[in-house]
Amino acid sequence: MPDSTETAPKSAKSKAASNHPSGDKRFKVLDITMKRSQYSQDALIEVLHKAQEAFGYLEEDVLIYVARQLQLPLSQVYGVATFYHLFSLKPSGAHTCVVCLGTACYVKGSGEVLAALEEKTGIKSGETTPDGQISIVTARCIGACGIAPAAVFDGKVAGQQTPEMAVARLQKWQGSAEA
Repeated sequence: MPDSTETAPKSAKSKAASNHPSGDKRFKVLDITMKRSQYSQDALIEVLHKAQEAFGYLEEDVLIYVARQLQLPLSQVYGVATFYHLFSLKPSGAHTCVVCLGTACYVKGSGEVLAALEEKTGIKSGETTPDGQISIVTARCIGACGIAPAAVFDGKVAGQQTPEMAVARLQKWQGSAEA
């Protein structure tokens, strides 16, 4: 009898978690990740990574779900999600450009690179073009100081960027969208 009492809370919790009211099966992926870590609050970053992988970005209801399941304040979950540049609270475009604004990159011209990209696309950092093709974001530092100014185009680091080089990369993306 003591064995069934000890396991009841865990099975009740995992059963409740797997039957998400929306019926969205992506929540089951989160449940598996959280169960693997025994719903440890220390697994928050890992769970948020899995959530972003499953959903594409961190919607408000996903953040609320994670906060409830890990028994964390929503403000803490939101704080972690907004602190790390790899997490996004909005859907990303088909292509993403991350401009490093760390000290080395900024001193060597990343501010001008960002300005040129914003002018070319008509959007500001943190936004996505209306057609959903390009997102521009900034990072405090991407750890590529030796090749400053650096940017990341669809996950690939490009160093010693000039405004013209970065704009040319975006034009290739826009050309492939029209084709």
